[in-house]
Amino acid sequence: MHEKARNTAPAWIMLLLTILAVRPGFASTKTLSPADMQTGSLLMRMSGGYVTAALLNTDVNIKVNGLVARVSVMQEFKNEGVEWVEGIYVFPLPDDAAVDRMRLYIGDRLIEGEIREKQQARKEYEQAKQAGKKTSLVEQRRANLFTTSIANVAPGETVIVEIEYLENIRYDDGTFSLRFPMTLTPRYIPGQALTDRQGSGWSADTSLVADASLITPPMVNASRGHKVSLQVSVNAGMPLEIIASRYHPVNVSENSGQYRVALASGRVPMDHDFELLWRPVSSSAPRAMAFAETINGEPHYLLMVMPPDGDASTAASMPREMIFVIDTSGSMHGVSMQQAKQALQRALDGLHPGDRFNVIEFNSHANALFEDSVAVEPGSVGMAQNFVGRLRANGGTEMQSALRRALRTPPTEAFLRQVIFITDGAVGNEEGLFELITKQLDGARMFTVGIGSAPNSWFMRKAAESGRGTFTTISALHEVAEKMDRLFRKLEHPQVTNINLLWPGGTLVDSYPSVVPDLYLGEPISVKAKASGAFRPGATIRIEGDSVAGAWGHDVALDVDAQSPGVAALWARARIAELLDAERRGADSEVTRQAVVATALAHHLVSKHTSLVAVDKTPVRPAGDPLASEQVPNLMPYGQSGSAIFGFPATATNAPGLRLGGALTLLAALLMLAMPALRRRVTHGLAY
Repeated sequence: MHEKARNTAPAWIMLLLTILAVRPGFASTKTLSPADMQTGSLLMRMSGGYVTAALLNTDVNIKVNGLVARVSVMQEFKNEGVEWVEGIYVFPLPDDAAVDRMRLYIGDRLIEGEIREKQQARKEYEQAKQAGKKTSLVEQRRANLFTTSIANVAPGETVIVEIEYLENIRYDDGTFSLRFPMTLTPRYIPGQALTDRQGSGWSADTSLVADASLITPPMVNASRGHKVSLQVSVNAGMPLEIIASRYHPVNVSENSGQYRVALASGRVPMDHDFELLWRPVSSSAPRAMAFAETINGEPHYLLMVMPPDGDASTAASMPREMIFVIDTSGSMHGVSMQQAKQALQRALDGLHPGDRFNVIEFNSHANALFEDSVAVEPGSVGMAQNFVGRLRANGGTEMQSALRRALRTPPTEAFLRQVIFITDGAVGNEEGLFELITKQLDGARMFTVGIGSAPNSWFMRKAAESGRGTFTTISALHEVAEKMDRLFRKLEHPQVTNINLLWPGGTLVDSYPSVVPDLYLGEPISVKAKASGAFRPGATIRIEGDSVAGAWGHDVALDVDAQSPGVAALWARARIAELLDAERRGADSEVTRQAVVATALAHHLVSKHTSLVAVDKTPVRPAGDPLASEQVPNLMPYGQSGSAIFGFPATATNAPGLRLGGALTLLAALLMLAMPALRRRVTHGLAY
């Protein structure tokens, strides 16, 4: 009896632990690839285990002309395995990129990509893959997230994939800039897990993110070989005061007004977005710029006009209600959390007497410092600073609860509500968040502050647009003061409102944005337009608005002589974005899809409903040879911790199941604690 009693209790414990170990959903989150896989390497599952196709190099070439950049991204891989392979990789691009070209080089064969409706492109790719033909497919998952699939790469073959896209240069506060994303921050995936999955990412598809398995590639913390070379040529059209890279050392040369920029070390790890900025000398700073491209007799325009400079000494006269929302989820761990806290502390220092404020932090849950906004006083600001100082990064990224908490009460007429949202934007349910912001903002303004070395720029820009505010990106501690001070100058100074575009009569014009939003200090008016025919010589567009000094207007000449390739594609990209925005506001989905497809096919663009596909005619893989398929891992962004992000459930979980698991774990722990007393009681009973 003694032996039986002593052995029975451990058996119960072992049974409970076994249940916990095998129960679905309780395994720790980890990548689908072996720990030593190289980021950017084609990952192949062969019959003998995992092998990689070694990445040879990645080359980025950027050519800037005025406000337009054409970018080529060329990645070269070699299949070092012994089996045929299909490689799938997810990669970020700028959120306004107009992807219009894809070329696939395999050995001495060049295959040019063709634009198709998305389902047709996928069908052609799958048929070619099954037939053993060389084929590649480029699909858009988000406005700034794309997937390339390459099928039937033979053992020992080298594969080169070249993607080209167009983007317009950003101009803000007197400085031009462009940003090339190197990697992505793992997305948080809310919702209940679905039974079926579309892709092979680390997350299941969920009720809130139906394509989660397609946007969650494996991530690795380090790489011995994934490096990138990058060159930029800049034709600014004006003398420059400065041209520099924010985060990477570069070499710069100039010849007859043409600037060439290259990474100083030749190749760098792809773990931190590249940002180049250039500022014209004060005497040549533009007040207006116009670029044109005519296709099939239809002129397309890209216009930029600087509104009048506001009086920097004039602060906003209306008292403000400032609601600061800060992301404290696991993806913000490390340097990102330091940047976010420093940015928020500086914002708190800039509050004015007469204003009201609140601070909301969120991860898996939202937590407000005050029940409602409070007056700006030394005591309340001190409490907020202490609150921010204690913040730590952990948990999920449940943005909806934070947004609802910030917007749960309508703004009052006495205060202008401004929501400052500080986050890396690492979410997969962007569409639902945009819809929430649009429906519940109710007269407030939203300003987003993107944090980290690889923030989700699409979420930042679109959330700010939906909230009629602006967005700022902070990727290094040394730029917190500069960028937050610039943001608060915008917040505190009068905006240019009621902006109208007056086009010459007699010609139909389709321009975007269709309604120009309110503008803040230092921001330009940017317009992309297509006219039904040529304007008369000397025609101008008049741009009017209300500024702090009163009525304001500016004329821009439309008879632009030089052609600027890419302007038409950028107009098409802007049109597609506005069509999708209208769909979020309730426009018919099928009508929207047809309009997007027509625009994308006419301009050869990858979009939500179109893809690029390349298919070779000759089968090369023998019919009986198997085809392995795996995803390419990405490098974790600089300053972020994979254990901090993946140390919590990164995807949807079964809450009842987790509660049951917790109860079983607690029961097992209690039994283990009770064992010594149980043994003593049994022994004591036998002694008597």
